[in-house]
Amino acid sequence: MPTALHSDALTRFGYALSDRTRTEILLTLRDAPGYPSDLADAIGVSRQILSNHLACLRGCGLVVAEPEGRRSRYRLADERIGHALDDLLGLVLTVDPACCRAAEDGCC
Repeated sequence: MPTALHSDALTRFGYALSDRTRTEILLTLRDAPGYPSDLADAIGVSRQILSNHLACLRGCGLVVAEPEGRRSRYRLADERIGHALDDLLGLVLTVDPACCRAAEDGCC
């Protein structure tokens, strides 16, 4: 039987994935840790926007910042998050291969 803790945890994960920028951050960090400036450049957003989304992802418990001198490097809080993203992506594309076209058409 699901508990409130289970529901809360999945709701946080769903909220993180509900924004394209946050999703791109998570997908990028599943490959390797990164610095905010590099992540912003790779994703194509300003550093301020990226910083706001990183704060959200930290609040959700999905990423952590590791201080390195005057900089911080971000990584997924647990490597299993990367595996979960891979599994979720594979499942979504298997269940509905047209999902990306539907999202572009504005139905999702």
